[in-house]
Order: sequence, then structure tokens, then C-alpha cells
Amino acid sequence: MKIRKLLPLCAVFVLSLVLAVSCNQTPDTQTSNSETTASTEASAKVVMGYSNWPGWWPWAIAKEAGLFEENGVNVELKWFDGYLESMQALAAGQLDANCQTLNDTISFAADAVNGEVAVLVNDNSAGNDKIIVTEDINNLEDLKGKKVAVEEGVVDDFLLTLALEDKGISREEIEIENLETGAAAAAFASGKVDAVGAFPPHWLTALKRKGSKELVSSKQFPGAIPDLLVVTQKLIDEQPEQVQALVNTWFATLDFIEQNPEKADEIMAKRADISVEEFQQFKEGTKIFTIEENLEAFNPGDSMKHMPFAAEKMTKFMLDVGFIEKAPDLKKVLDDQFVKTYAESQGK
Repeated sequence: MKIRKLLPLCAVFVLSLVLAVSCNQTPDTQTSNSETTASTEASAKVVMGYSNWPGWWPWAIAKEAGLFEENGVNVELKWFDGYLESMQALAAGQLDANCQTLNDTISFAADAVNGEVAVLVNDNSAGNDKIIVTEDINNLEDLKGKKVAVEEGVVDDFLLTLALEDKGISREEIEIENLETGAAAAAFASGKVDAVGAFPPHWLTALKRKGSKELVSSKQFPGAIPDLLVVTQKLIDEQPEQVQALVNTWFATLDFIEQNPEKADEIMAKRADISVEEFQQFKEGTKIFTIEENLEAFNPGDSMKHMPFAAEKMTKFMLDVGFIEKAPDLKKVLDDQFVKTYAESQGK
């Protein structure tokens, strides 16, 4: 098997990120003006990134409803059109927190300049990550020799690789087109490739191609894609109360959604740049985690629903297939102290 490597975070790469992220990052113009950079106050803020995934859209509610302030944290919320760019920014020390998956956190953690630590499970992907194919492709064997567009090294590439490995198919037997997820979906819709790996809302674009259909989804790999709030170890060391406030804000946001479902859907659909009707399609494929499910996910166990177990399996897998060159210290990647403190405050 040809060994693929993630983008290395060497010194030259980190320096290049300063330019790359500044060029690629799009301001969150659909939410309040306080989300734009205020350089004179940056040191007093927690700078947090998020991108296009249903389990992370609720953070837009937290901003619009003033829930960060209510929970005592001053957040500069930064929207990234490209998920990969958000991860690069956190690894390069340009963010204090970011929303990303467990496997992607493992990929970047070993070389992140300020460390990367998962402190909260937002959700599990339960079908919203998909491999979409043309009408003549009916199984994974049919992908041999076909062009598949994915954003290499990140979440739906991981899903594709899991599916191929499950059927004993080598990656060398398909042709990978490395494209940002939105561009990958557009390439598929326009007939330039035969399949695409995509997350919401991008697979809506892919399914506009006549005859297109879902071949594989994250529903077939339960627990394989936990979506997380990840912060730097530096933030934990220097401002643990701010990390706790972020976790508290998340659960306050879930309360807001329960009490104001229509308003919440409007805010999230607006942030995702889709209609409220389109937004409804994504609910079933995203399993939002309660505090009880968070506690269970952080506990050791013998299945993928337990993140310490899942992290070990993911790390071995990514080393074996060349996603990463070295494993991070997994004991430092997961920190449940903040969800435990929240649970105790709620009598859980």
C-alpha cells in the first residue's frame, strides 16, 4: 500500500500557516460583529474556531443568544469555510480552541505547538458522513479504478479508508482526488469524479448529480467519528476556568435548543447557509451527546463508544496506513475533568 502522510507540521509548515490561514479563513459575517478580530483585546479572549458540521452549528446559537457571556467567557468565534484550515490554525497556535474529530485530533496532536486536548464530546456522526457515488457503482468493489474526491487526511478520508479496509481493498486500487470537501462535492456534482466523501451540507451538493446515491455512511461505523471541542494544553494550564466556561456554555446551548427549537433551527440553518427545511435532513445523522453520554465516552471501555479505546484503535490504524508518522501521548489528548465538574454541578 502506498503510504500517505498528513501535512507535516514542521517549522516551515507552521510558518506557512500564518499566510495560508489568513488567506483562507472567512469572517463569520452571518453572526454578530463581535466575532471579528479585535487585536487590542485578543489576549483577553478565548479564540475559538468552528466549521461546517451540524454538531458544531449550535455554537452560533451560543454567540447570538449571549450564552458565552452568561457563562463568564469572552469568546472570539471564528468561522472557517475549510475544516482543514481550522485544524491547521489550532495546531499552529493561532486558536485557543477548535471543533474537530477524534481521529483528526490524534493526527495533529503530536506536533501542535500548544498541545491539543479534547474536553467535550459534541456529538457522534451517525450517518452524516457519507461516501456518495454514481448510479453504476453498487458496492466498494466497484470503486476499483474510479476517481474518488476527498479531503485527504481528514474525516471522510478516514471513513473511506475504514470502509475499504473492512472489505480488504487497497487504496492503490482507487484514484484519490485530493480536494477541499466543498470543492470535492462540486467536482462530483459536475461529473469530474466518480465518488466523493463529504459531510453536511456538502453532500447535498453531491446528491444533485442525477442518479447519485449513498454507498457508505458513518452509521455503519458507530463510534468511529466523535466530534469534539478541543482546546490547547496552554489554555488548560493558564485559564482552566475559561475551559470550564466553554463546556458549561455548550450545555446551556443545548438547553436553549430544547426550549426554543424553531429559533435554534433558524440560527443554525443561517450559519450553515442552508434553508431550515434542508437543515432538518441533518438531524437524524448527528447524535448530540448529553452529559451522561459524555461521561461514558471519556471512560475506559472495550468498544468504540469509549474514546480511550477508540483512540488506541484509531492511532494503530493511522500508523499502519501512514496517516501519521508518530503517535501522540493519548493520555494527554483526552481530559474529562471539565465534563465531570459540570456533571457534579448538575447533581449527575
